[in-house]
Amino acid sequence: MSQPLFSPYKLKSLSLPNRIVMAPMTRSFSPGGVPGADVAEYYARRAKGEVGLIITEGTTVDRGGASNDPKIPNFHEPEALEGWRRVASTVHEAGGRIAPQIWHQGMMRKPGTGPHPDAPSDGPSGITHKGKQVQDAPTEAEVTDMVLAYARAAGEAKRLGFDCVEIHGAHGYLIDQFFWDQMNIRDDRFGGTLPERATFAADIIREIRAAVGPDFPIILRFSQWKQQDYEARLADTPQELEAFLKVFAEAGVDMLHCSQRRYWEPEFPEVDGQTGLNCAGWAKKLTGLPTITVGSVGLSADFFTAFAGQGSGQRALDDLEERLEREEFDLVAVGRALLQDPDWVVKIREGRTEDLQDYDPKSVMTLT
Repeated sequence: MSQPLFSPYKLKSLSLPNRIVMAPMTRSFSPGGVPGADVAEYYARRAKGEVGLIITEGTTVDRGGASNDPKIPNFHEPEALEGWRRVASTVHEAGGRIAPQIWHQGMMRKPGTGPHPDAPSDGPSGITHKGKQVQDAPTEAEVTDMVLAYARAAGEAKRLGFDCVEIHGAHGYLIDQFFWDQMNIRDDRFGGTLPERATFAADIIREIRAAVGPDFPIILRFSQWKQQDYEARLADTPQELEAFLKVFAEAGVDMLHCSQRRYWEPEFPEVDGQTGLNCAGWAKKLTGLPTITVGSVGLSADFFTAFAGQGSGQRALDDLEERLEREEFDLVAVGRALLQDPDWVVKIREGRTEDLQDYDPKSVMTLT
């Protein structure tokens, strides 16, 4: 069962035993921003459970207003970096591969919250998603400092022994805010058309490449939808999406992680119908880059309803397997199913579907 899911994959220095990725999921179990032994063991259990690549929860860069929660881990303070070294080592000892997801909440972070409550919340123009000006737009020098904060974190990831790095450019957080015309009204090189608004992320990719070298894979996660607007679309046509993603390809990104709420939904049904390519499929077709698909894999309900307190029934993986076999995308990220059960991959590989567990929202409250 599931032969395509369990075929090996290689990207530069990264060699994976299968195509299954643990999706990044915020956990908030790192007091003072420091991931402890319990966090290391949490990820190691997924490595022992044969997850091909683990992408950690979002971990914040070195900007004071990057986080709204002091229990979200950071990726810059010495004690936190030592904690992440332990995480990477423990996962490797369990036979796994791991990437940190580096993150900045931007204007999603409410002022006065997080480990640095006095720090302002970074954003492209000082504007909220509702179009309200709440602070001055950052200068070009300040934007450049944001860029370099990501690069420093990625450099630390390589130094600490991680296998690759993912940049969080999705879901309405800082990088995504630069993409979004409601929040980015800059008149310098970081503003303008959608491809021009992608300049901030492209600069991050280039600086990360300089920090990690040519063979260390860089993944960029992006999404059309936002937490502030689930129906939002950055690109309304394949042509617009191609122009947008081309910016990242030219900057040197290695893989695109294409976040959507339900992986089986077509990205442009008006072009190729209700059974057409999903977001990852279109991204790969348009750029030639490898892609990761994600969105309610193995579950019948999306994560919004699940985290609102509703369970998620199981969804067969046949269509996912068929898409993977057609090489519409390269890797498959799994979130809640792996949050619920660290042995989900083994059960799928062994065909033990009767042992699969329905997602219980209470599992997000524990670090099992």
